[in-house]
Amino acid sequence: MAYTDYPRSGARSVGGADTDGAAPRPERGASTAGDAPATAIHLTRLTRAGASQSPARHVYLSRAGGCGSPSRDTPIPSRTHAVMPHTAATRDRPAIADVTARVLANTHLSDDYNVLALAAPEIAAGARPGQFVMLKPRPGHDPLLRRPFSIFEILRDAQGLPTGLTILNKRAGRTTGLLAGIAPGESVACLGPLGRPFEVVDPPTEAWMVAGGVGLAPFATLADALIACGTAVTLFYGARRDADLHCAGTFERRGVKIVFSTEDGSRGDRGLVTVPLARALERRGGIAVHLYACGPTPMMRAVAALAGRHGCRCDVSLEQVMGCGLGGCYSCVVRVRETPGGTPHFVRSCSDGPIFDAARIVWEEL
Repeated sequence: MAYTDYPRSGARSVGGADTDGAAPRPERGASTAGDAPATAIHLTRLTRAGASQSPARHVYLSRAGGCGSPSRDTPIPSRTHAVMPHTAATRDRPAIADVTARVLANTHLSDDYNVLALAAPEIAAGARPGQFVMLKPRPGHDPLLRRPFSIFEILRDAQGLPTGLTILNKRAGRTTGLLAGIAPGESVACLGPLGRPFEVVDPPTEAWMVAGGVGLAPFATLADALIACGTAVTLFYGARRDADLHCAGTFERRGVKIVFSTEDGSRGDRGLVTVPLARALERRGGIAVHLYACGPTPMMRAVAALAGRHGCRCDVSLEQVMGCGLGGCYSCVVRVRETPGGTPHFVRSCSDGPIFDAARIVWEEL
């Protein structure tokens, strides 16, 4: 998942493919095997005194920031927050926090892209690669609901403690437009960390990440986790043109090998990102490869097909329309199969995903 926005005239995916904004819903009586029963969730607002017995303090961001990171001199104030206790379905995941996150920086990469840095240490401390947050740029009913965004980077202070996070935003509708224009010092409602994270593979298996456009968003935290394990990491990064290949330096500084492709041939291979990926899979020899993909649905489906053809595991980060991010509204359901040829059933992409084994997805119904 990179982001999801719901423009008034329909939704638009990260790669630019238009959708009708409607999510599939289970038919009456359809199987939902694998889904946990819906649980009523109550968030309790804590007072500042109740949230922390220590005096209010400021922490500072490290100078070693990534794409769009604020400087070390940016203070992060403490804030009132709420925490959701674990349920049976989420007891192995960090607690979910609902915070009012102060905007530390808003770095514009182009007319359409920006990186937003948020002071949210409660969320950053528990975030895992591939998880997301639900954001609402301002109070009131416009927009009515929060929107999901992948956590791009974790911000840390000079001691390495998590202090906040960034998101990679592409202007496509109401919420993303507001987030593009928000100023440092303003606040957004931020709920997270949410969703099932990526599985981090160990060497000698290599990790090949495949990103289309703003589908780059979940891969910075994944690259950090893979590199910490000593796993070799390659990023296949595609976009329409060179000007849309943002934040490549974020990965180059981490030592990630990058293979570029553009549809107009302005950088790297001419064509879709699957062109260099298919060539690399043909030439890999006996190297074990784990694929990770995020981007437009047709791209992920093509990557899944290549993975199946070459006998590689492939995990995808789906970008479904979401209403709550907590599994309560069932607006983000997708059909999956537990075994090849098995009976498909619906699962919620916010709680069972957004990370899925690509072999489980019923792609023709996305």
